[in-house]
Amino acid sequence: MKEIIIYTDGSSKGNPGPGGWASVVLFQNSGGQGKVWELGGREAHTTNNRMELRATIEALHFVDKREELKKMPIIVHTDSAYVLNGITTWVYSWQKNGWRTADKKEVLNQDLWKELLGLAMKFKLDRDLSWKKVAGHSGVEDNERCDVIATSFADGERPMLFVGSIDNYLKYKAN
Repeated sequence: MKEIIIYTDGSSKGNPGPGGWASVVLFQNSGGQGKVWELGGREAHTTNNRMELRATIEALHFVDKREELKKMPIIVHTDSAYVLNGITTWVYSWQKNGWRTADKKEVLNQDLWKELLGLAMKFKLDRDLSWKKVAGHSGVEDNERCDVIATSFADGERPMLFVGSIDNYLKYKAN
């Protein structure tokens, strides 16, 4: 079976402050062969939650544009309870309630939630899309790599982003 595995993370220095986001997108088949793309970016004035959302959105946009990744199941791993609870539970109530919370307050980051919901709905039409919580800073390699990339962008640095085979990625991470 072929599948796409995505890890995401966001960071901000101050909340709000300069921020960075990162995603690791892995395509692999049942034999372990495949490809890896590291993605990342920066915003000058943002919050950690916005960067967590941006990382997920950018990874899904990336997958959507790649012909070789069409129709494959996607598993998104996030260490953000905000993203996980938002996209699997809260967003449906927010949408039903005119983008208001249970306290009748306007939903924060509504623009990004709408974008993420649109992508999730699009993917749900032609493939399996699932969400998994990963504990942050717990040694999960690809989540840790996302943290390094996102933090580097938040610090104003331009980290090297890997694109290549899974075999070469394993060697790259070992160095």
